[in-house]
Amino acid sequence: MKRVFGLMLFCFGIGMALMLFIPLTLATLIFVIGCLTLGYYLFCA
Repeated sequence: MKRVFGLMLFCFGIGMALMLFIPLTLATLIFVIGCLTLGYYLFCA
């Protein structure tokens, strides 16, 4: 189950990273990096 949540968060982070074409704020950048990191950790660990 942890792997499913990790993959889901990682894909969500990728989708948010595609949102970079919209004006970027610091909060959005921190949120994207956090989702990618947490998703990678949950999927691979």
